[in-house]
Amino acid sequence: DDTDNVVAILNQQGYMVTKLNSTGGFLRSGNTTLLLGVDDEKLDAALAVVKKVCISRKQIEVFPSPAMGAMGMYTPYPVEVTVGGATVFVMDVAQFHKY
Repeated sequence: DDTDNVVAILNQQGYMVTKLNSTGGFLRSGNTTLLLGVDDEKLDAALAVVKKVCISRKQIEVFPSPAMGAMGMYTPYPVEVTVGGATVFVMDVAQFHKY
């Protein structure tokens, strides 16, 4: 849910962002991976944008749960889950080529 906002702000501040979409995990919902190539002196500012925009929050998701076993009947089962937020990996790049 935070992807569009964080990409827009990063772009406004001059960062180039590559966006990769994926689906999976516990909620079987969309995830987004953002790739940024950032000089060391700009890293803290980029991280500050991500931290400010990508906030984790709680929401209720409804999952089917088997009520009648082998009869194949399912009843909705609400579960509170944490969504949003960001996981950030910072890695040094040995080489970078742009053609």
